[in-house]
Amino acid sequence: MPDSLEDPPLSPPSERASFLDGVRFAFGTLTVLPARVTRWDRPAARAGMACAPLAGLVVGLLAAVPGVLLLLLGGGPLLAAVVTVAVPAALTRGLHLDGLADTADGLGSAKPAEDALRVMKRSDIGPFGVVTLVLVLLVQVAALSDAYADSWVRGALAAVVAAVTARLALTSASRQGVLSARPEGLGAAVAGVVPRPTAAAITALVLAAATAAALPLGPAAAVRHAAAVLAALLVAELLLRRCVRRFDGVTGDVFGALAETAATAALIVLALGHP
Repeated sequence: MPDSLEDPPLSPPSERASFLDGVRFAFGTLTVLPARVTRWDRPAARAGMACAPLAGLVVGLLAAVPGVLLLLLGGGPLLAAVVTVAVPAALTRGLHLDGLADTADGLGSAKPAEDALRVMKRSDIGPFGVVTLVLVLLVQVAALSDAYADSWVRGALAAVVAAVTARLALTSASRQGVLSARPEGLGAAVAGVVPRPTAAAITALVLAAATAAALPLGPAAAVRHAAAVLAALLVAELLLRRCVRRFDGVTGDVFGALAETAATAALIVLALGHP
């Protein structure tokens, strides 16, 4: 997510933010769905990043619906997969994908941190970004196509779990101890705001929910969905640590890259083991 995102006016300092403030912050910063961000302070950011998986749940459901409808109307799994991948891109104005491309360019630039950050702020996309975007989108479509080919239920569940896990990775990346690489932008607003126990509790909740949602498909499916969440978080954590070392902190672009990387890793795991 580009750090050029325009910040809403600062609200008066407050020690606590309500659940509604958090929902508004999460949906207003992570989606294009109508949600007016009325507070732009640390407590609101803390509540908002804790609510990020909820925004992922809505995005995942909205992505799965047209894919399932296409299958029911006689469309093929590939078409359903392409549309399912396109919906989250539209619901985020492509900011997560743009962040992925910018982060790839920054990591591949072999420049000092300050110069790499300037590369990431450019409006154009370099070769590292283009290749990364193409490969990630191909993998997402291929994995979802396999899931839809098995059944519409598996495809829809894969889309939802991937979207929720992608935003869970953002909750984890906003935990205390993670610094911002810039003094402005979304990265600066959310870096280090979520207490570690809160991030751990939300992770456990999402893991339990993903496992329970897959139980009707059988014990093996439940284990696979739990493994998908854990593997996605592990891959996102590795990328996060690499970016923190490389850029001396996180940026909005890094958050976008983490979301797309986590979603892709989850879909890969969910595609494994299918006939």
